[in-house]
Amino acid sequence: MTFTHMKSYFAALGIVAASYSSFAQQAPQKFIDPTNMDLTVKPGDDFYTYASGNWIKKNPVPAKETRWGSFNELRDFNINAVKTLVEDAAADKSAPAGSVKKRVGDFYSAAMDSVTIEKLGYTPIKGDLSRISKIKDLQGVIDEVITMRTSGIGSPMFGFGVGQDRKNVTKYLPQISQGGTTLPDRDYYLKDDSRVLKIKEAYLNYMTTLFTLTGSAAAEAKQKANTVFTIEKAFAEAQMSRLEMRDPYKTYNKFTVADFSKTTPNINWVTTLPKLQVKGQDTILVSSPKFFVSLDGMLKNIPVADWKTYLQWNVLKNSAPNLSSPFVQASFAFNQAQTGQKVQTPRWQRMSSLTDGAIGELLGQLYVAKYFKPEAKARMTELISNLRKAFEIRINNLEWMSAVTKEKALAKLNAFVPKIGYPDKWKDYKGLEISRTTYFQNIRNVGAWGYKEMIDQLGKPVDRTRFGMTPPTVNAYYSPTMNEIVFPAGILQFPFFAANADDAINYGGIGAVIGHEMSHGFDDSGSQYDKDGNLRNWWTNDDRSKFDAKTKALGEQYDGYAVLDTVKVNGKLTMGENIGDLGGLNAAYTAFKMTKQGQSNEKIDGFTPDQRFFLSWAQVWRGNILPESAAQLIKTDPHSPGEFRTIGAPVNMDAWYDAFDVKPGDKLYKKPEDRIRLW
Repeated sequence: MTFTHMKSYFAALGIVAASYSSFAQQAPQKFIDPTNMDLTVKPGDDFYTYASGNWIKKNPVPAKETRWGSFNELRDFNINAVKTLVEDAAADKSAPAGSVKKRVGDFYSAAMDSVTIEKLGYTPIKGDLSRISKIKDLQGVIDEVITMRTSGIGSPMFGFGVGQDRKNVTKYLPQISQGGTTLPDRDYYLKDDSRVLKIKEAYLNYMTTLFTLTGSAAAEAKQKANTVFTIEKAFAEAQMSRLEMRDPYKTYNKFTVADFSKTTPNINWVTTLPKLQVKGQDTILVSSPKFFVSLDGMLKNIPVADWKTYLQWNVLKNSAPNLSSPFVQASFAFNQAQTGQKVQTPRWQRMSSLTDGAIGELLGQLYVAKYFKPEAKARMTELISNLRKAFEIRINNLEWMSAVTKEKALAKLNAFVPKIGYPDKWKDYKGLEISRTTYFQNIRNVGAWGYKEMIDQLGKPVDRTRFGMTPPTVNAYYSPTMNEIVFPAGILQFPFFAANADDAINYGGIGAVIGHEMSHGFDDSGSQYDKDGNLRNWWTNDDRSKFDAKTKALGEQYDGYAVLDTVKVNGKLTMGENIGDLGGLNAAYTAFKMTKQGQSNEKIDGFTPDQRFFLSWAQVWRGNILPESAAQLIKTDPHSPGEFRTIGAPVNMDAWYDAFDVKPGDKLYKKPEDRIRLW
């Protein structure tokens, strides 16, 4: 979504959230408020403006944000709830040593101690910079990459993690992937349009500033920045595109460690993996073997002195937001050039979010105890059950799919594991040291602890109790290797969900979210995994061809949506999320029609049940965004912009046409035979 499609191991997006109960008390009585709409616009011409036009006019992007919409309103409300929790924990001097409250309070208190942070300047990283300066040879460079990774300092050169073997999901394997760059996408290194050139310039300025702040003369700092950019550009040239990375077969390359080492003569993985704390593993998964061949050539051809500069930059960029204000301000200036954000987010907000990101299952315990109610979980369980029934009905009624593939699809649907609210088993963060007086060291300790926790999974059974998002997160996800749909407590609030709302609101909101996550199991990527989560074909060739033809048409629909001047939605990059929206909204509508309200025509506040259903969907996606952020997200975000999520699915649903009397001649009208009917 923002319902995020999780791949073979977790890579979540989302921020902190607040309470289901307190929001319900404050929720507006009119869940569809006509004053937020622009009733002068025909819904068939511009459903987005019709549903949300006045809200959009009245809600510009605040200075501390890059976009503002229903998600942001909810997250803003939620971050204040989290602020209450962390401030209360920090103020509680009687919390027992080692208790959840004490650890949360100490972490947040240290993070807010700006006096100490300012005094320290860049002292916390002087040791790292000095250590790197003493590197003598290429092996020293590689050993430093290992040290940085295992110590929570950074992740230079390439990506590394532990995740399920996508073709044997009962096993964890070490996995390595392309990396080495700082800018959000390889295009920022390889293209030269005006937007890209502006960000390149800001990036070079950012690097020059940080090198200067740590003692380099101006000319030397500029030269170091150019050195780093040259290295990162070479990494970008070696990387696969985001589109290529969506192919789960293309990124599945299994090697014995010995054989993979033969492809990279300058990195002996047989000796490198034990240094990365990986022991007893003879097999490795590689997302992009060609990238590592290129990396090997770079190691051979780039001088050790340049690699040292690159490594020092990795220390600087990962540390800058956690050092004194000159570093924080430089980091924000670079972010500002990319996103257009006007002013820095307040420190309390950044540190509340950091606490959630660092020790989210400690903070999550406080959050759940205060805010999450059992009735929310019970209602979600019911809604998930109803959506599963609706999806089953829709699969059985598919005209384009054969009986043999339907049987496999239904088996996968029935195997979905739902998780709601928070994990059954909390992480205890055993061994993680948190001090009230050492903010920077706390950050490092969290990084090192998280690395060790990840490595410790190797050789153990796959833990199916884990959550890939923290409880306060306003988001949801599907994991293809786990075949699970997950809804953290934070999303179970209006406009997605409200205990006192009519069914049209909840089915058009959280119902569509549930359906969206279910649909990820059947999108262009997720559909390649079977009911057990293994990457294995379960389709007939004919059915897959029909599916591909439908997804091609959906991609072409979204390719036609213009975001900024010549910038358009990338229908292939956003394919999975667009399928999620189309399948999810259809399934939610089918489930809604099983309810008493769904079968009636009784109006509420002047709107029919079906109109309220689609308006509930639309108000989730209303929002404003800064042009700089919009341009960046088109390159990096697999989700379509909210304006096109609002209309992209409904224009393919007969029920939307009927609900709003959309006719030929209306701008959004599609002929019945052109409407894409997928799930």
